[in-house]
Amino acid sequence: SPRPGSLLTAEAMRAAAGLLLAWALLHPSGTQQCHHASPGGVLRFTDTHAEIRVPALHRVPSSLDPLYGLVRRSLDLIQQNPLPTELLRAALNNPSSVQTSQVVQYELGYVVCAAVALLFTVAMPVAGMCFCYCRSRRRCGGRLRAHRRSLSCRRRCLLACLSLTSLIILASVICAFVTSQRVKGQMEPGLGAVPVTLRTLRQHIDHVPQQGVQMVVDQFEVPRQQITSDLGGLSRSVGLSIHTQLKAMTYAALADLQDRAGDLQTSLHHLQILDKTTRALASARAELELALQERRRRVVALLDDPRCTSCSSVLGRARSLELGADYSKVPSVEKVLKALAGLPRSDFAEMIRQGNGTFNSIPELTVERMAQVIQDLRDELARVTEKVQSIANSFPLSDYTRPVSEALEKAEDRSQPYLREVQRFEQYRWIAGTVLCSIILLILTCNMTGMALGAYGLSKREDPSDYECRGEAGAKFLLVGVGLAFLFSWLLILLVFATFLVGGNIQTLVCRNWVNQEIYKFIDTPGNLPPSMNVTHQLNLRRDSNLSAAYRECKSGAGLWEVLQLDRSYDLDEHLKTPKYTADFQKRLSDFTARLGEVRLLRSEGRQDLETFARSGVDEVDYRRFQEEMKIPVVQTSIPALARNLEGLQKMQRNSTVAGRLDAEAQALWQMQNSTVQSQEALVAKLGESVQFLSSLAPHLQERVKTTLATTASVEARLPVQAQQILRQEIGCFMRKELRYFTQYLNWVGQTLREDVASCQPLATALDNGRVILCDRIADPWNAFWFSLGCCTFFLIPNIIFAVRLTKHFRPIRNRLISTGSEETCPFHIPRVTALKL
Repeated sequence: SPRPGSLLTAEAMRAAAGLLLAWALLHPSGTQQCHHASPGGVLRFTDTHAEIRVPALHRVPSSLDPLYGLVRRSLDLIQQNPLPTELLRAALNNPSSVQTSQVVQYELGYVVCAAVALLFTVAMPVAGMCFCYCRSRRRCGGRLRAHRRSLSCRRRCLLACLSLTSLIILASVICAFVTSQRVKGQMEPGLGAVPVTLRTLRQHIDHVPQQGVQMVVDQFEVPRQQITSDLGGLSRSVGLSIHTQLKAMTYAALADLQDRAGDLQTSLHHLQILDKTTRALASARAELELALQERRRRVVALLDDPRCTSCSSVLGRARSLELGADYSKVPSVEKVLKALAGLPRSDFAEMIRQGNGTFNSIPELTVERMAQVIQDLRDELARVTEKVQSIANSFPLSDYTRPVSEALEKAEDRSQPYLREVQRFEQYRWIAGTVLCSIILLILTCNMTGMALGAYGLSKREDPSDYECRGEAGAKFLLVGVGLAFLFSWLLILLVFATFLVGGNIQTLVCRNWVNQEIYKFIDTPGNLPPSMNVTHQLNLRRDSNLSAAYRECKSGAGLWEVLQLDRSYDLDEHLKTPKYTADFQKRLSDFTARLGEVRLLRSEGRQDLETFARSGVDEVDYRRFQEEMKIPVVQTSIPALARNLEGLQKMQRNSTVAGRLDAEAQALWQMQNSTVQSQEALVAKLGESVQFLSSLAPHLQERVKTTLATTASVEARLPVQAQQILRQEIGCFMRKELRYFTQYLNWVGQTLREDVASCQPLATALDNGRVILCDRIADPWNAFWFSLGCCTFFLIPNIIFAVRLTKHFRPIRNRLISTGSEETCPFHIPRVTALKL
């Protein structure tokens, strides 16, 4: 039987269960919001930039940059005219209309240089022939006729001037060698880069519609795998969500039902105890009454005996020895027990276990019911993949890139013969430059050897008129250098002018106007180019665009989509609308319904048991009568107190007979107390527990049973409805989540097709690379080559003059006539008669 403490605990648990159930009923779970998207909801796509790239080339700093700058400034002085747009328009559209005067006017600086080169070409051979004639007449490069004191100073001055010009020529020829080799080193890869770049561009253009767009479409595998993974866990997730959101309400209803079943069984148990105990107490009272009367009579008679010393004080207590509580007067519960006979007819524990098991099986049942729709969604996802593939099939970029690809292929084919010719002429230039630079080095060698031998000979010669072989050899070396200079200077100036004419015009006509983008402006101006060279048409640019704008857009990273403005003819946003690909997917999810079955918490037998329990009259019994009767003791006078009094009197007696009888009566009272009275008191205590339970239950019985029955019926009715609501909610959350994946992918496709896959930045990079190769890597060293070689050539003139003048100082003097300008003479010196060699 439950104790008072356990009854309080049970009451607290019932109150908590009631509050939980009320909260569950007042806060429907179907209103719960979707879970917030986790960071994993953001898709990560692979970089689909075109694999074919045009590497950007840049101007490499060089120790020859000051020389290149000097040459460019010199060319700017020679050619100060801007880009001849009128002349170029006429030359490109109607070559026969070009007038020579227009060309001469524009190329005036080059014409002046050509005149100088022509004069040099004619003058140097003529001067060489004159020098040969003078040498045949023993004039030029002969001997000095007189010795003067200023000869030494003049000799040193000539040596210094010839050394300085030789050093200048040496530095120039070294620069010429270096720049010539650099031109050769850059020309071959530079010329090879032209078809390679054109081919790379064409492959890039062809790659965009064939592979670039397909690579973007293939990235649908990312959202497809994510959606497939989500579909795999959808049904269990929905089932767990339904179970989680409804378990508070269901478990509270089951707990309440379990409490009512416990109340029924416990009440029946206490009613049976109550009936049995009252009957036992009534029967025991009748037996106790006879024994108590007999015992009272004998004790009173004994105490009233005159021989009993001091017994009158206890006589009043003995006479009041009477029975107390009479349990035959309490209300009978037989009617209630008769109404509850046979209860409970149903197994509440099994019923609750089955209801709990049915509810807990919702996740597995959901998986089973959603299996078909999950398979349908997977099939629909496969059809969406085919729809996405249609983006690549219908993308119109190939229609716009085909003309560009054809133009690049045509340019590549047509450039091959010209590039081979340029390479062949570059080979000739390099050979000629190397040979002529070697000749200049030979001239410098003759100069250095001549000056060294001549100076050494002068130092060994005691008399200026003496013949000295080393000085003579030095003079001859100088004359050989002079002869080589006369012989090859015209070839040098021809090579210089030829390379100057080509390199200078490339720099002033092409490179200078390429840097300031005047060439783009010329190309953009309508009518400047013939129809066969219409770049706007060949590159398939829009009519309101031009090459300059396209170049700037491509250089800034714009795509072909933006440059060609394909959105005017192909609405990409229309083709990438999410509903176009997700409508059927959404419809299948929206149309899905699933009956998860009924969760029976309370069967009809159990309901009838609870209703019978409520109508049984348990709450109509007057439990206060029981409580009032239990307050009355079993015997009015305390038998133990009376027994102790008798024992006390027994010790006071002088008459042994009276003392013996007092002791016997005391022992009889103790035996009655320990056997009969205490057993009845135990029954009263047992009766008190049952009365306490039933009295606490009775006032709330009707309300609790009605509440339990109503709650159970409500939960059973609400479970399918709220399960459907949660199902719809979870499917809606899932659909919105998956639609975000579709939207992310389609937005990424649009951005990638517009900016990355169809990027035209390689076109701008190719143009910049062309300028770097032509102007920075070829034209600069080319122009530095002719500039250096021209310095060598023009400094051969003072070299010839100083060498011829210095030759006389290395040979013997004809006579030793003293200079009239000298006051110092040697009066004691007698000239020696020698044979003069002419």
